[in-house]
Formats: sequence, C-alpha cells, structure tokens
Amino acid sequence: MHSMRLAVLKETRDGETRVALVPETVKKLVDAGYQVAVEQGAGAGASIADESFARAGAVIEPNSSLALAGAEMVLRIGAPSDAEIAAMPEGCMLLAGLLPLRNLDAVRALRDRRITAFSTDAIPRITRAQAMDTLSSMANIAGYRGALLAAAELPRYFPMFMTAAGTILPARIFVIGAGVAGLQAIATARRLGANVVATDVRPEVKEQIESVGAKWVGIELKRSASAGGGYARELSDEDRARQQELLGDQCALADAVISTALIGGTFAPKLISAATVARMKPGSLIVDLAADGGGNCELSRPGRTVQHGAVRILAPLNLPASMPGDASTLWSRNLHAFIAAFTKEGRFHLLMDDEILHGAMITHQGEVTHAATREALER
Repeated sequence: MHSMRLAVLKETRDGETRVALVPETVKKLVDAGYQVAVEQGAGAGASIADESFARAGAVIEPNSSLALAGAEMVLRIGAPSDAEIAAMPEGCMLLAGLLPLRNLDAVRALRDRRITAFSTDAIPRITRAQAMDTLSSMANIAGYRGALLAAAELPRYFPMFMTAAGTILPARIFVIGAGVAGLQAIATARRLGANVVATDVRPEVKEQIESVGAKWVGIELKRSASAGGGYARELSDEDRARQQELLGDQCALADAVISTALIGGTFAPKLISAATVARMKPGSLIVDLAADGGGNCELSRPGRTVQHGAVRILAPLNLPASMPGDASTLWSRNLHAFIAAFTKEGRFHLLMDDEILHGAMITHQGEVTHAATREALER
C-alpha cells in the first residue's frame, strides 16, 4: 500500500507567521509511515528553515500546487481561502483550526469540493482529546502575551516598589474570563507582581482563579452559565444586568483590564460598555484578548489601539502569531496527537463512530455534518 501524503502549505492570511507542522512532528509522522510534503518557505515566519524540514524527512516542494499534488490530507493553521480550497485535490481531507461559525463561506466551499474537513476547535473537550486541543494551546499564549502587553503599555509599575523615595503600590489588574487565556494572564500578571482580581460567570472556576494567585469576584447566578466542556453560555437578562454592575465597579478600580470572555469558544459577548470605560481611571487601559471574536469592549476596534478619553483600548488580533516558533510547536503537537489517534499502518482511518472524529468533522462527502454549523448556514 502506498504511503499517505500529507501537505503543509505556507499560510497566506495577513500577519500569520505560524506553520501547521514543525520538523519534530514531521519526523514522527514520517517514522509512522506518512509522506510529508512541505511548501518551500512554509516555516519562514516561524524561523524554521526548509533544510530543517528536509532533515526530518519532508519532501520540500517549490510551490503550493506541487505540495498539494497527490495529497490526501492538508494540514493548516486557519481556514483556507476560496482559491486555496479550489486548489486542493477534490475529496481530500483537511485538518485546521477552521472556526466554522466564523468562516461559513469557507465551509460552503469545502462542502462543494467534497472535502472531509476537521476543525481542531470542534474537537470534544474530553480527557482523551486533551493533547489535541489547539484552542487551549493558543489561548495559553494569548493570555501570557496579553499580560505582558498590559505591563508594557501601562504607564506605571506592575509590582510594588520600595524605594528611598518611598513605596509605590502595585498595579491592580482585573481579568474578565478565567478560561485558559484568563488563567495564564492572571499567572503572568502575578509573576510580574501585580495585584490581580478576576471574575468568570462559571462559579466552578473560583478555585482555579485563586490557585493562580488572584482574588475572585462574582455574582450569584440565577441560572448556570456553564455550557459544559469548559465553555460559558450567555447569561439571562437579570444575571447580565447584575454582572454589568459588578464589571463596572471592578473596571473603575482597575489600572488595567484584561478581557478574555468568549461564548462557546467562538463569539465575544459585549461586556464592557462605553459607560463603564468612562468610569475608568485616567491612564488606565483595557487589553481586549477577545478581539478575534469581535471584542468584549464595545469601543474595541479589532487589530487597533484606540484612545477613549483618558483610557486606551488595545484589541490585538492573532496574538499566537507574535510567538510563532513556540505557537507552531504546540499546534504541530496537537495535530500530531489527532492524526496519531487514527493512524494504522501509515494511514489515517476515518472511524466515523469515534466521538472525537465525529465531533471535529465539519464537512464530508458534500454535506455539512457539524450540527451547529449546518444550523448557522440555514439561518
């Protein structure tokens, strides 16, 4: 039986510096019996030379067309463009972070090309799939970078400083959302010496917030806001009004606010109103880490920094791409864990009744198989 060919292309989205596989993982896949084709320069943004891929056993192809020739699975970071989908072999497989609800046009194109597409962000959050979780890997980086951004941009110290001229009190940081990004932002801000307060609509994370050194603040909810699998759901109107009050009070006390809240891991609820920003201290700032999902602050402009009165609002996009070497390594390991789970004799096997495979599958044989995406397309 011929070995299965996997293709890794140079990412084309603006500002995307990551690559889907790194040499460490290429070697493991080649050893498992796969052929790995890497487009020339695919790793350049992450400072990975073609020679490193070649030494790991990859075939270096001069362009994307040759890399895709004969490929049975394409590995990527984000959703491909229509032109890239059109260039893929019809009926092949795709493994990427598609975020299908944000990229419905790509889903339609994949369906029409009869591509079996797996989205890493749709992998069920079960114990067996933890090593495949790209959302957590990338959120970890975003939380870390977000805290560093806040420290670099805030016009005052994070830690307490005791000097001959007297004591400077530590900065007060308010973190909204305690998923992976929020917890990493807390831990990083604490390591820098800040006084950190955090909130989340899921009361079960209070212990996690406290375990990384922050003080938990929250409201008693009338209805659970946990959607399972580590996700949050939208609040009832009554709970939302009480949460707004809490957020307003905490933002007014903070020197910097780091917001990381997403509903179902996809869309950012608008939690910080213009009225809340108006209550904040002069010289304070907001780092909106939910900018990729539209932003948690109604004044955020994704990809830009805006000044509102005496408050600055940073809304960085694709923070993992600011640490492309480590981000690519983690992504690559996540993809390898997924492929390895369904590999037998150097081939990827479609075990359609497997919970992980079934959950991650977005399109197959000309159909949209992922229920939430299908519903969004029908709306």
